[in-house]
Amino acid sequence: MSEELSSKLYIIVGEASGDLHGSNLIKAILNEETNVQIRCWGGDKMKEAGGDVVKHIRDLAFMGFVEVVMNLKTILGNINWCKKDIEAFKPDALVLIDYPGFNLRIAEWAHEKGIKVYYYISPQVWAWKESRVHKIKRCVDKMYVILPFEKAFYNKYHFETEFVGHPLLDAIGQYHESHSSEGFRKVFQLDDRPIIAILPGSRRQEVSVKLPIMLSAVKDFKNYQIIVAGAPSLDYSFYENLMNDETRLICGKTYELLSNSEAAIVTSGTATLETAMLGIPEVVCYKGSSISYRIAKALIKIRFISLVNLIMDREVVKELIQRECNSEQIKLELNKIIVGGVSREKMLNDYKLLIENLGKGGASKKVAQSLLKTIHD
Repeated sequence: MSEELSSKLYIIVGEASGDLHGSNLIKAILNEETNVQIRCWGGDKMKEAGGDVVKHIRDLAFMGFVEVVMNLKTILGNINWCKKDIEAFKPDALVLIDYPGFNLRIAEWAHEKGIKVYYYISPQVWAWKESRVHKIKRCVDKMYVILPFEKAFYNKYHFETEFVGHPLLDAIGQYHESHSSEGFRKVFQLDDRPIIAILPGSRRQEVSVKLPIMLSAVKDFKNYQIIVAGAPSLDYSFYENLMNDETRLICGKTYELLSNSEAAIVTSGTATLETAMLGIPEVVCYKGSSISYRIAKALIKIRFISLVNLIMDREVVKELIQRECNSEQIKLELNKIIVGGVSREKMLNDYKLLIENLGKGGASKKVAQSLLKTIHD
């Protein structure tokens, strides 16, 4: 561990999943070099890890093409503010985590300013906007990828990347080491019935659309406790207007909730992979505005929307998209994966193969060591 050299890093994330990975990266960096100054755009987890959060993710997450256009003035204002803040901070390097619409603009600007740019968790250029690869090659000094097929994808463009494994392996490993499920029901005063977890997302727009549909799908599951995983970035009062008296809300305890659940209904995104890695059978849902969906369907080239299916390159979990994301279809698929369901055991066996494909862990430590070594060199 070095105490002699002091580095300044500027980290940018824009969503809840980025806050998780960013927080683990910050911990790993400070474990390597305790006096690093870290200024960041992030959330509560990154702040707790030791980052100086200057913009919170609750003000940054805009979902879908229409929503982005509607909030374009705010987004452009954030970009200008970010550039000024980076210039004032004078970092040794910029570390960008996913959030491509924003981060690639900042990367291009930072490269022109002579600031080193590191990208951790690649934009999904393999899914759409493949032309962005050329901008990445031009503006990014080092790319750390977390999905096994991404390195081969970038190799096609003669851009060398480093596969570090998936950071969720570490996050979930740390959770298992530090948590016991015995007290969960007692703490939240739950009864003995099995639990169905509902993960409607972390953004206000997606939760308001999908949560009512998800709750409607489970209204006949009287022998189960229905518990919604609340996002830290959303107020309790927001959920109150969407929920009924028979449903519980538990905020900031998603891993604990999933670990104690029999099955889950999950919004597409990182949560689909987290649920699989915790060994919980799931139904994956996505529903956006009709305009955003039509645009996305025309542009996106991938077969699946869930990370589980993308990594395995086949259907492991059922995806209910747009019109199929309705209460009857969700109910039908949910019945297949609860105890006694015809698809449950096969899904659990597929999860084991999925985890084997994700690498050996240690992603945050690998990135932290590489970053600091490159900066000091």
